[in-house]
Amino acid sequence: MDASLTPARLRCALAAAAACCLVLVAGCSGRDASGSGSSRSEAATARAARPAAVSQATDLQSDYQRVIKEVLPSVVQIRAGDSLGSGVVYDDKGHIVTNAHVVGNAKNFGVTVANSEAALNARLVSSYPDQDLAVVKLDSTPDGLKPAAFGDSAKVEVGQIVLAMGSPLGLSSSVTQGIVSATGRTVTEGRSDGGTGATIGNMVQTSAAINPGNSGGALVDLDGRVIGIPTLAALDPDLGNGAAPGIGFAIPASTVKTIAGQIVDKGRVTDSGRAALGITGRTVVDSSFEPAGVAVVEVESGGAADRAGLRAGDVIVRLGDADITTITSLAEALAGDEPGQQTTVSYTRNGSRRTAKVTLGER
Repeated sequence: MDASLTPARLRCALAAAAACCLVLVAGCSGRDASGSGSSRSEAATARAARPAAVSQATDLQSDYQRVIKEVLPSVVQIRAGDSLGSGVVYDDKGHIVTNAHVVGNAKNFGVTVANSEAALNARLVSSYPDQDLAVVKLDSTPDGLKPAAFGDSAKVEVGQIVLAMGSPLGLSSSVTQGIVSATGRTVTEGRSDGGTGATIGNMVQTSAAINPGNSGGALVDLDGRVIGIPTLAALDPDLGNGAAPGIGFAIPASTVKTIAGQIVDKGRVTDSGRAALGITGRTVVDSSFEPAGVAVVEVESGGAADRAGLRAGDVIVRLGDADITTITSLAEALAGDEPGQQTTVSYTRNGSRRTAKVTLGER
């Protein structure tokens, strides 16, 4: 027999095991002197923390409810023909700012405001598809129409809690919640999904759900200020180009105020703030049928490209630090620049590459 299994050794092993069990049981029951104080302290800390956590959650909920009560009356539903979208009351004269793709080609609209169940008549003041913004005006201004307060885009920070308000899928006065996921995004809208095809810079990315019908509504911070106009959701090719959950974009408040302010004051946009080369171009492909640059079809007389010496037939391949392969990539590069800014443009002419300094114009 193996010596380790002799009765004497077995009795010793059982006794040792029993002693260990006693120590373990004592420790688990809280009778062990070294553990009892720690267990009681942890329990007391947990009990103290619970009321604090509940209080914080209650405070946050109160903030949500306060902001919703304050801002939702400034968010309207807009019907343009068979399409539905949202809008934000811009002033007390009945001007409402929304997306250009919400108004489309329509000139007259039905607008449902917060304090009325019946749609009010409104007309288009002006649409600016290059920035996907438009302003409509109510024919008559109802009592109690409440303009929204717009925030400072420069103060928007990643991680801020935000609420998206609008009429997703026609469900008026709906609210979703999320955070600011990123700022300074440059996004190009598709045309096939109802967008204007605009390339828009400095967009606010948010995780708050943005669905069809939310366009033109309000993205609001917890101070009750509109920091952006929800415009589109990212598309996921793996979902058959369905909306990618948690990735939406809003036009920043600074852009909204600049564009809408000009439309309200002058009836149109006279100072876009968008940089331009002053060309008409198209995407060209190489021998492998891959995008290889933007061919200059026409040069605007006296424009930035004209002053830099570009002419029809040149192919732009780089602007500043950005490689240019398509007309979209050129638009995205320009979206990050400003009128009057100096940069360089690289292009090919008759097979040879050239570089020129250019002072950007305005679109």
